[in-house]
Amino acid sequence: MKKTVYTEKWTDDVHLTIADVDHIHHEKTPFQTIDFYRSITLGIFFTLDGLMMANEKDEFIYHDMISHVPLAVNPTIRHVLIIGGGDGGTAREVARYQHIETIDMVEIDERVVRLCQDHLPQTAHALDTDPRIRLHFEDGLAFVNGAKAGRYDLILVDSTDPIGPGEGLFSHAFYQACYRALSDDGILINQHESPYFDKERREMVRAHEKINALFAISEVYQFHQPTYPSGHWLFGFASKRYHPINDHQPAKWETFNLHTRYYNSDLHKAAFMLPTYVKEALHNAR
Repeated sequence: MKKTVYTEKWTDDVHLTIADVDHIHHEKTPFQTIDFYRSITLGIFFTLDGLMMANEKDEFIYHDMISHVPLAVNPTIRHVLIIGGGDGGTAREVARYQHIETIDMVEIDERVVRLCQDHLPQTAHALDTDPRIRLHFEDGLAFVNGAKAGRYDLILVDSTDPIGPGEGLFSHAFYQACYRALSDDGILINQHESPYFDKERREMVRAHEKINALFAISEVYQFHQPTYPSGHWLFGFASKRYHPINDHQPAKWETFNLHTRYYNSDLHKAAFMLPTYVKEALHNAR
C-alpha cells in the first residue's frame, strides 16, 4: 500500500502532520467525509471532514474524562444518553459500570459507527457485545426533543466541532432540550472545545454562555489530548444539583475497581483548576 502524508490545518500557519500513513478507507456520506488511516505511532485513526476524531494511541484520554468524571460525582447513575460518540469509546467506558441499566447512543451517521466497528474495534467493541447499549441513528436534537422529561441521569454530548452535522449540538435549543430530558439530579457533560486557538476559543465561550444560563451549576474541566488542536481541551460539567468538586465521591468510585489510564481520583479535582486565561474567558462569558 502506498504511503502518504496526513495534514490537518489547525490554523492558517499551524498544522498537524503525520508522515508515512496508509490511507485505508475513504467514503462520503450524506453528512460528511470519512477517512481511515494507519500510522506508525498513532495506530489506526479516523477523520471526519479532514479533522482528527480518534486514534488508537490517545483515545483513552478523551473517553476516560468524558465518562468517569460524572460517575465519580454521582455513582448511582442508572440511565445514560450519549449524543454522538460514533467511535464507541464513550459507550465502552460507561458500559464498564455494571449498575447502569440503559445506555442510549444517538449518532446521526450510521456509517461512522459501522466503519469504526470494522476498523477501530478498540473503541467500538462494546457496541456489539453489551445489550444495554441501544443505537439510534438520527439527529441528536430531534432525539432529545422526543425524550421523556427527566428520563436520563446523565447526558454525554460526545460531539464533533460545531460545523456540519455537529452544529445543532451547540445550540441553545439543544441545551434546553437536554435540561428537560435530565432528571432532577441529572448531569450534562459536553465537549467544550479548546481555549487556545481563536476559532475553538470562540465556541468555548459561546457554549458556556448558553449552558450557564440554564443550569444552577456550570463548571469546566480540562484534559490534554495530544492530537487535537493545541492539545489543551475542555469538557463542560452542568447539573441541576451536583457540584463536581463539592459532591465528588472518590471513596465510592474506588469501589468499582476500574483500571483507568488517564482519570484518577486525585486528577478529578485538579482537572477543574484552570489556567488564569481560561478562567478569565469563561468569567467574561458569564
